[in-house]
Amino acid sequence: MKNIIKISLVSVCMGLGLSSCQSDLTSLNDDPKHPSVLPSENLLATALYQSSYYMDNPNVNFNNYRFFTQQWAETQYPDETQYNLITRNQPRNHFNRMYVYSINNLRQAKVNLKNEVETEDIRTNKLATLEIEEIFIWENIVDTYGDVPYSEAFKPDEILSPKYDDAKGIYVDLIKRIDNVIATIKPSVKGYAPIGGEYSGDLVYSGDMTKWIKLANSVKLRLGMNLADVDPVLSKATVESAISGGVISSDAEAYKFKYDGNTFSNPVFDNLVASNRNDFLPSELVVNTMKNLSDPRMDVWFTKVAGAYKGGVFGELNDPYTNFSQLGPYFRSATSSSNLLSYSEVVFLKAEAAARNYSAGDTAANLYAAAVTASMNENGVSAANTMTYLAGNPYDAVNWKKSIGVQAWIALFNRGFASWNFTRRLDNPILVNPPKSNLSSVPYRMPYSDQEYVLNGTNVNAAASKIGGDKATTKLFWDKF
Repeated sequence: MKNIIKISLVSVCMGLGLSSCQSDLTSLNDDPKHPSVLPSENLLATALYQSSYYMDNPNVNFNNYRFFTQQWAETQYPDETQYNLITRNQPRNHFNRMYVYSINNLRQAKVNLKNEVETEDIRTNKLATLEIEEIFIWENIVDTYGDVPYSEAFKPDEILSPKYDDAKGIYVDLIKRIDNVIATIKPSVKGYAPIGGEYSGDLVYSGDMTKWIKLANSVKLRLGMNLADVDPVLSKATVESAISGGVISSDAEAYKFKYDGNTFSNPVFDNLVASNRNDFLPSELVVNTMKNLSDPRMDVWFTKVAGAYKGGVFGELNDPYTNFSQLGPYFRSATSSSNLLSYSEVVFLKAEAAARNYSAGDTAANLYAAAVTASMNENGVSAANTMTYLAGNPYDAVNWKKSIGVQAWIALFNRGFASWNFTRRLDNPILVNPPKSNLSSVPYRMPYSDQEYVLNGTNVNAAASKIGGDKATTKLFWDKF
């Protein structure tokens, strides 16, 4: 098409005898509103949206994290709460969203950035932004599936069937990548900063590199805590390094993808309101647990039935939707952010670190109280009610896994992936496999995509054999107890 346009313009110039026509007319083929090479900022925005929306999506066709932690129940179609992960191809759908729609865009953005006109410091910070976001997504992939294509992924010109890398090896490399990228950042210089009052690619931190550094260290903290039971030496060093380097220290620094309610809508809103699905309920387990603890967040999160809170029975075909407490207006806004690495989660991770005798900046008891308080603040609970709650539910140093595990599970309600990490690592609260489950236990991982068995059969079969079987009940390498 470009050649046709060029020839046509040359003919016009010659026919009219216009001496002012430029000898090089190629630039006239370029449409600035529809560039042939996408700017890196567009690719970053797409990756941020895809990864955030689908990590946070409660749709039964995708990750099902909220069912893996048994915090949401279904009232009409209980297949997903009975752990049927085959009919709707959830493993394939999440795998493709993270690899194809998310990381692939970031990889292309890194390539395109090389040819964009920037100062060296801005280019360095933009590259760091792309790298940190990619690491953030890799952590989700590894902690969802285990061993996955990593070192040979995204090399279609060289390797059509990438091997599956060892999950711990990926962890070690991600930690190294975090350290390397932080060392390059110029904190006083913006990255993908807004131009003319509009967003410019970075839909999370608007080019603030100090916040990207804190995110990177917070991801490092997550990785380090997950290593606690399988490699305590590496875990301690990683966690203490992350904390000393500076992790998310307020709600304003949390990783939140912001939806405008027009171009982008919150995925929970899309599934509860826009799709008009009257099926999802807070589970009986979460409602009863919070009732027993006199938790004031219930008034923010749930509706009442006949003056009382009543959760849905997990994994069962429940009574009509209206007979149960429902997710309230708090979760039904199109503009609510996807809070994928919250301040409260970071403080709970620090509390756990202190409980394991790592240097975390304070005692486990104080950090536990700070974490609960952070969650209460995130949900608009008054200081007085927070103090009353902490007085009735103090930190238990003897049963710290239960104390931190249960409180983190509550605080991370509706943040399925983050909550799933805590329940797998701390085994609290105790999740009972539903009677009609398709599995022998609750899920510890997502099975591999069925497409991989068609397109990359040798490698995926080798990976399945190595980890002990491609089953949802196979534990990840770090989930030892």
